[in-house]
Amino acid sequence: MTARKRPVSASAVEGHVYKVFPNDMNSHQTVFGGMIMSKCDRLALVVAERHSGCVCVTAAVDSIYFRAPAKGNDTLIFSLSLNRSWGSSMEIGARVEAENSYTGDCRHILSAFFTFVALDENDKPIDVPAVEPQNEDQQRRYENAEIRRQIRLESRDRLKARKN
Repeated sequence: MTARKRPVSASAVEGHVYKVFPNDMNSHQTVFGGMIMSKCDRLALVVAERHSGCVCVTAAVDSIYFRAPAKGNDTLIFSLSLNRSWGSSMEIGARVEAENSYTGDCRHILSAFFTFVALDENDKPIDVPAVEPQNEDQQRRYENAEIRRQIRLESRDRLKARKN
């Protein structure tokens, strides 16, 4: 049975704010990248579970791009949305910006793609609703997600072939 389509807006997390404090800093006095990645993974889980209505798990993280460092006194702004779904899996795109709390200047610091799988009550993959893009930007992300999926699948197949 094919699940009904859901709009991107039904599950998106837009403008989630996190204030940077000294304990978030690394030895270079920039924000620890692992902390940002962890927050993205948690927020991507929210998107996946909102979309699917099921328990979800992280299956893959790829294309993490640290574009610029975040610094002390910055405010991080997280935006994540579902790009596309296939059967039980979903790709969620993440964008993080760092805002200078005093000047209002904003810079794009991270982009990443997370793949989640929805699980049933027996921890088996379960089909999720399709995604319905509602504007040109969402349509572009929807189409690009298929390209990234093909690359992920080819990479997985190459790794399997090496093990054999």
